[in-house]
Amino acid sequence: MSVPLKPLLPGATLGVLGGGQLGRMWAHVAQRMGYNTAVLDPDAQSPAGLVSHHHIRADYLDPQGMAQLASLCQAVTTEFENVPADTLAQLAQTLPVSPAASAVAIAQDRAREKAHFVQCGVPVAPHAVIDTPEQLAAVPDSLLPGILKTSRMGYDGKGQLRVRTRDELNAGWATLGAVPCVLEKMLPLAAECSVIVARGRDGTCVHLPVQRNLHREGILAVTEVWAGNVSAEVAQQAVAAAQAVAQGLSYVGVLCVEFFVLADGALVVNEIAPRPHNSGHYSQDACDVSQFELQVRCMADLPLTQPRQHSPAIMLNLLGDLWFPQQLGSDPHCSDPTEPPWAQVLALPGTHLHLYGKHEARVGRKMGHLNITAATPQAARAVALQAAAIVGIAPF
Repeated sequence: MSVPLKPLLPGATLGVLGGGQLGRMWAHVAQRMGYNTAVLDPDAQSPAGLVSHHHIRADYLDPQGMAQLASLCQAVTTEFENVPADTLAQLAQTLPVSPAASAVAIAQDRAREKAHFVQCGVPVAPHAVIDTPEQLAAVPDSLLPGILKTSRMGYDGKGQLRVRTRDELNAGWATLGAVPCVLEKMLPLAAECSVIVARGRDGTCVHLPVQRNLHREGILAVTEVWAGNVSAEVAQQAVAAAQAVAQGLSYVGVLCVEFFVLADGALVVNEIAPRPHNSGHYSQDACDVSQFELQVRCMADLPLTQPRQHSPAIMLNLLGDLWFPQQLGSDPHCSDPTEPPWAQVLALPGTHLHLYGKHEARVGRKMGHLNITAATPQAARAVALQAAAIVGIAPF
């Protein structure tokens, strides 16, 4: 018989590695629930650091910074996947850390990630690992055309190249620095979706509804979530696969699993993010428990209840491009940024603006997001398209 977990009650201090927008939104929720928060991030202007009780301005491998975080906190998490796994492992010697270093290390390496998916029995695209010139030469022709991705440090479309021929594959590997890569066969895609699961230390696992996503230039642009947005069969398969991935990692915390829906209706897993995810932001305004509250509950060993979505929702990603409406497609630094017309947007029913407190708008930089909720999917879409037109987001 398992021993019940003893939760960390409000008044405790929870810590996060990373000071970006995910850490900021996590800190807001933790503070709302009565916890103190501490952030380890070297940037004095980090969004999460600016709103937390404690901001330790140190590198993620700095021994003094780690010691200070450990002395302040009763539990620690991370808000981005490229935090050094060694830091998580070291902190775990003295306090609960979720997710574990072992899970984050797998998420940091596409080759290990693919191997984990295969081990869990979830479907993946045909692929090959390329670490050496010999492995490059041995790639079968059946994987072309494909997408060549660096095994490490790739996100938001970075470190990826489309290659159609063997010559392009060889040139692409050289362009990426001949670093370890994964080549994935290009498949006919019908849609993209994701599932966010939260798993506790006792093995309890809950999930948000399946999210349908639209990416532009490798960056998430739009997420739409309501019943029937993807077929019931695809939704069931996606949730089961996401739970299998989390179970196989003995995962503790919030995990996003991204999928491709193929033209024939089949589902393949793309990648994981060991943290809250851009595609789950709608849960702040459309669900009774958001992904950030799930993160706090996992850290503090509080009960995990199955979230319920109460409103159809659309999330629009707000990139720095929108601050330069006259310069789209050209150099944005040749004019000063202009704040988008938020008053016009907020005049629309069901709009919820979330800005991240970043001081400088840049092209491609995530500055915030806009959640739209409504009584029906049709109403949510109509308002979302109006809002997109106001701020300069292309229709979808």
